[in-house]
Amino acid sequence: MSEPSPQPSPTDRPRALIGWRLLALFYDFWPVLALWMLVSLAFTLAYTIAGHHDPRQNIAPYSALQLLLWFSCWVVSGVYAGISWRRGGQTLGMRPWRLQLVSADGVSAPTWRALGVRYLVGTFSLLLAGLGFWWAWFDRERLTWHDRASGTRMRRNPKRR
Repeated sequence: MSEPSPQPSPTDRPRALIGWRLLALFYDFWPVLALWMLVSLAFTLAYTIAGHHDPRQNIAPYSALQLLLWFSCWVVSGVYAGISWRRGGQTLGMRPWRLQLVSADGVSAPTWRALGVRYLVGTFSLLLAGLGFWWAWFDRERLTWHDRASGTRMRRNPKRR
C-alpha cells in the first residue's frame, strides 16, 4: 500500500493575500507620486524654458505633450518597481508588510522579462478597476493575473525574531 501524498503545509502556499497587496500598493503610491512630481517638474520647466506658452498656464489637456508626460510617469513607475523587485524582491511599500516577489520556483529573483510582463499585466488589471487583483479571491492558489502571466509569486515572509 502506498503512502498518501502529503498535504501542502500553509508555508508552501502563497500567503500574500489581496489585503496585504493592497496595503503595499497604497504605501507605494507615495514614493511613486514623488517621482511623478519630479517628472512633471522636468516637463513643466522644459516647456516653459522653450517658450511655448505663458508660464501661468498648464500643458494643454490631451495634447501630445501631456500624453508623453503620462507615459513618462508610467515608465518611471515601472522602473521604480522593476529595480526594487530585482534588487531584493521588495518595493518600499512591500517591506512593512513583509511581502516579497520571487519567481515561480519560490527562490530565485524574477527575470527582467518577467518583471516587465508583471508590470504590463498589473497596469491592465488596475485599469480594469483592479479586476486582476480581485481575481485572487477566486483563484485556487490565490494568484493574481500578473502573478500567473509573469510566472512570479508574492509571498509573505515570517516575522524576524
